Amino acid sequence: MKKRYSVIRLIVVLMMIAAFVACASTPKKEGTGEYIDDSVITAKIKTQLASDDFLKSFQISVESRKGIVQLSGFVNSRNAADKAGEIARSVEGVKSVRNDLIVK
Repeated sequence: MKKRYSVIRLIVVLMMIAAFVACASTPKKEGTGEYIDDSVITAKIKTQLASDDFLKSFQISVESRKGIVQLSGFVNSRNAADKAGEIARSVEGVKSVRNDLIVK
């Protein structure tokens, strides 16, 4: 009888441990698909900026994360900063643009 009680107790403890492990939160990391999508978005924006005659002389950095694009660097006019933002917004998959370009 004692052996049976010990086995039942062990099973209950194991079930409780399994329940706690199943309910534990998992880290929220960027999946492979999201990483590839962001890489494609970044590449498309960089290509369009480099092919634009007005913007190709400026060093504009582009970073994307989950469809949110950040532009940084220096330009010589507000028009250049606005145009870079428009180009970034026009790329498919971009959810929003954070335009941190500095006019020098």
